[in-house]
Amino acid sequence: MLSLVMSQLANGLVLGGLYVLMAIGLSVIFGLLGIVNFAHGAFFALGAYFGLTLYGQFGWPAVVAAPVLVGVVGMAVERVLIHHLYDKEPLISLIVTFGLALMMQALTRVIWGGLGLPFNAPEFLSGIFLWGPVLITRYRFAVFLVTVILLVALWAFLQFTPYGRILRAGSRDPEMVGLLGIRLPRVLTAVFGLGCAIAAVAGLLAAPLWQVVPTMSEDAIMPAFVIVTIGGLGSFPGAVIAGLLVGEVVTMTIQFAPAASGAIMYVFMAVVLLLRPRGLLGERWERFE
Repeated sequence: MLSLVMSQLANGLVLGGLYVLMAIGLSVIFGLLGIVNFAHGAFFALGAYFGLTLYGQFGWPAVVAAPVLVGVVGMAVERVLIHHLYDKEPLISLIVTFGLALMMQALTRVIWGGLGLPFNAPEFLSGIFLWGPVLITRYRFAVFLVTVILLVALWAFLQFTPYGRILRAGSRDPEMVGLLGIRLPRVLTAVFGLGCAIAAVAGLLAAPLWQVVPTMSEDAIMPAFVIVTIGGLGSFPGAVIAGLLVGEVVTMTIQFAPAASGAIMYVFMAVVLLLRPRGLLGERWERFE
């Protein structure tokens, strides 16, 4: 029993890490741009499909380019469509990006088909790790390790680099940043591309664990919104804590009460919001109120 519980806790950290990557890009886009991006799940799926295509053409080393390509697509979408929404009500951005999500899912079906496609983990990551009572596959461990590295790198970028400071300042007072001579539109384009690239990383890592199908975008967007809501809108550490908590709650529920696994994250969100309406680490953002 102890071995089962410990192994599920380890798997919960892996699932939570994927949830964090799904949500952190959404949180970055909302926190820095004020856009409710319902198409975020579509960029998640696009990361998986781009990775699958690059793997088929060039092998495993090429898949690292998938998030970069998705980031470029995201920047193009921002310049063509999203930048018109910055001074609009959040509901308008939600409606527009919902339509974008439907269009991207339809294009995915046209290009890659509607059936599930296999995407196996690399051979060198096959097998399992057994540490005392904890049993976990090598690939799941690698996913968690990559997630931790990416999150630390993103946090360091936002906190300690000049570009990160510009992004954080622009999210609070865009007019002042503009007065300092910084071309904020280019910064916002880069932010949207960064958020989409992070979603693509999550999709790429999840592809060998989930089936690569167009509807995987729907499986990603709702957990992402739940985690951002639980953690607090625009909060980086809040999204990390919430993602790991939700991953553990969902994993343990799947093991011990599978019938409730589909609803447990929403129940968890409701409980948190009853206790803390702004989320775990939510702040007051005058810009959105």
